[in-house]
Amino acid sequence: MYHTEVTRKLVYSYELNILRIEVLSPAQLSALSRMFSISVISEIAKKGKSPLFSRLMVESCAFENQQNENATIGDVFDVAFSLIRRAGIRNEYVFRSALVHNVLLGRHSLRTASMLAEFRIGTSKADMIILNGSGTVYEIKSDRDSLARLESQIANYRKAFSKIYVIAGDSHIDDVLCKTSEDIGVLSLVRWNRISVVRDAKENNDFLCPATMFDSLRISEAKDILKQFKIEPPVLPNTLLRSAIRSVFEELNPIEVQKCMIKTLKRTRNLSPLSNLISNLPNALQSVALITQLRNKDRERLVETLGKPLDEALKWV
Repeated sequence: MYHTEVTRKLVYSYELNILRIEVLSPAQLSALSRMFSISVISEIAKKGKSPLFSRLMVESCAFENQQNENATIGDVFDVAFSLIRRAGIRNEYVFRSALVHNVLLGRHSLRTASMLAEFRIGTSKADMIILNGSGTVYEIKSDRDSLARLESQIANYRKAFSKIYVIAGDSHIDDVLCKTSEDIGVLSLVRWNRISVVRDAKENNDFLCPATMFDSLRISEAKDILKQFKIEPPVLPNTLLRSAIRSVFEELNPIEVQKCMIKTLKRTRNLSPLSNLISNLPNALQSVALITQLRNKDRERLVETLGKPLDEALKWV
């Protein structure tokens, strides 16, 4: 668990000439983590400023007495990330960032693969799904998470995807191995940016459920899948349509439904338009930018604002 000491020791960041804290209290850790929320990024992108970001900077006490007049707002996110990525206090965002950089952008690219975040499957939400030629679920168990819901989460994910990984910190690895079957892959976040394979995932189609897949989709996506089966969607009022299409899905081959679902989701949740934005953002912000809905002009404003002097953000409160 993370440190609870209120007193803090300041250490000097030679990279940015910003004084920062070595020991984080729970309140400070919370403030730093919230900097990477969709609400902060959306506010900066849409308004060119974020009073919430300024308040979080003050609450974190991580940027007091900053002494580099060249430090930018983007630099603040890099420093904040360097603090929350330390072993023992790493939250879900750190693990998500590691997957983005190692898998989505490391092995693939936004032109060839897509990503779903917080994707509902049954009664659970998958932390991340990466769609390439196939679909792989990644369930994150950070240093601060419990494993209490892991078994039910995996039971849900099996109904829609054949390949599942659990990525966890070292303290959880043994328990994850004990709680999961041999076909479930296990990954360890050795360092914030290095993922080690503890156990490879094996494809398992035994639990696939077309009805569960349908429940995870938009109605337009479900119609597209029916057309791939050469089935014309029923013409019914919206109040009856979902139930009718779900009944059709229940009769389809689950493996074929999964293939069509992955193909459809790769198209409808395509991230390639974000390539230019991602290449112009600090590494620390790339993960949240991939799941934040922004217009083109908002993306430009975000990049422009991150390049402004840090002093300007202090005036946003």
